[in-house]
Amino acid sequence: MAKNFPVTHQRGFSAVAVTTFIFLYAPLAVALVLAFNAGTSAAKWEGFSLRWFQSAANNQQVIAASILSLKLAAISAVLATAAATLAALAMTRGPRFRGWTFTYGVISVPLMVPEIVTAVALLVVSATLRGWTGYTGLTYLIVAHTAFCVPFAYLPIRARLQTMDISLERAAGDLYASPWNAFRFVTMPLFFPGVLAGFILAFVTSLDDVVITEFVKTAGQDTLPTYMLGQVRRTITPEVNAIAAVFFVISVALVICIYAVNQRTKIN
Repeated sequence: MAKNFPVTHQRGFSAVAVTTFIFLYAPLAVALVLAFNAGTSAAKWEGFSLRWFQSAANNQQVIAASILSLKLAAISAVLATAAATLAALAMTRGPRFRGWTFTYGVISVPLMVPEIVTAVALLVVSATLRGWTGYTGLTYLIVAHTAFCVPFAYLPIRARLQTMDISLERAAGDLYASPWNAFRFVTMPLFFPGVLAGFILAFVTSLDDVVITEFVKTAGQDTLPTYMLGQVRRTITPEVNAIAAVFFVISVALVICIYAVNQRTKIN
């Protein structure tokens, strides 16, 4: 009879785990601490202060870039989640069809292809459309972010649908529920945590994207990440750390939201 060898009991596991966490989170901790630096150096501690948070809050460029980032991320995440939900339902609840594997591969392409390749392709498409139409609005960024975020939203939604007990949906049908009522009152509440997780993952992915945004955007369409990149190229101040700290708090809040919804679903 084969013996089980838990990975946590392997020699050196704790040392490797601790080292990994240090490499992952030590730079983040340093950046968060230096966000409260009283001096002008982004690398040397000169006392505690909230001046750089106040500076960022009073910076009109930061405010405009933040509003654009949130608007772009929200719209792109909604569209990507809607498309990913329909795709996940078709791939998990529909009958197996010819080209099923190819379709799954197409959905997963943005995860496998280097982002710079996707950015160049989107740049060519958007530049061509600008030349034809003369339109230079935000739609190009929305479409680009939506296309890039679909697989990020698709994975948690599909995973949730695959782990659901399909007998509940069949029972609803046996009790004469229409397909729409079965979906509305049985399927949707059960896989909603997956939809929420997909939405938040797409939102965060869009919110912090730099490469695609930098290639597709036009003048006056700086998002917060591209604004920060421009500031770092000129000079680094603790204001950049303060903005990063706010991003970190938003990300943690979203993760807590997902965890709370999942726990509530398990309890119910």
